[in-house]
Amino acid sequence: MKHRKLKNSELDRLSASQFKEVDKTPVIIILDNVRSLNNIGSVFRTADAFLVQKIFLCGITATPPHKDIQKTALGATESVDWEYAENTLDVVKTLQLQGVKVLAIEQAEEAVLLSDLSPDDHLTYAVVFGNEVKGVQQEVVSASDSVIEIPQFGTKHSLNISVSAGVVIWDLFSKLKSKA
Repeated sequence: MKHRKLKNSELDRLSASQFKEVDKTPVIIILDNVRSLNNIGSVFRTADAFLVQKIFLCGITATPPHKDIQKTALGATESVDWEYAENTLDVVKTLQLQGVKVLAIEQAEEAVLLSDLSPDDHLTYAVVFGNEVKGVQQEVVSASDSVIEIPQFGTKHSLNISVSAGVVIWDLFSKLKSKA
């Protein structure tokens, strides 16, 4: 069987204004001191693909508009809601007071493997991704409701933050949508 690649015009995607109106996946992303502008843009694009509610850009994480963010976001900074906050811990505490369950994505004692995570479709989740070198700040890990680890089996100790975001957001999206 031959497969013809679809043209962008055949993909039936939402416009930015339609995206703003559609029901979102109950997921919020928190970027904790992410340095790479390309990683930030990639996270925006993933957030758009899986209808994420919002992104919080914290600490040294750069904000749109910036050409290097736009290069990988491909316009997703226009569709996905975002907000800058200086202090990641303040965002975590505020979201928790609103009933959001905060999950730090990190390798830590008593972490739950992503494959074992069974999200409740009645809750909203905030997932925290950390700095490319230092990871999620310890004070943020300690304040989180749970720590989620992406199982890895090779020689490296970590994944690129944009890859981690893609893996975790897809996993949450697919698990939450299967319960809907």
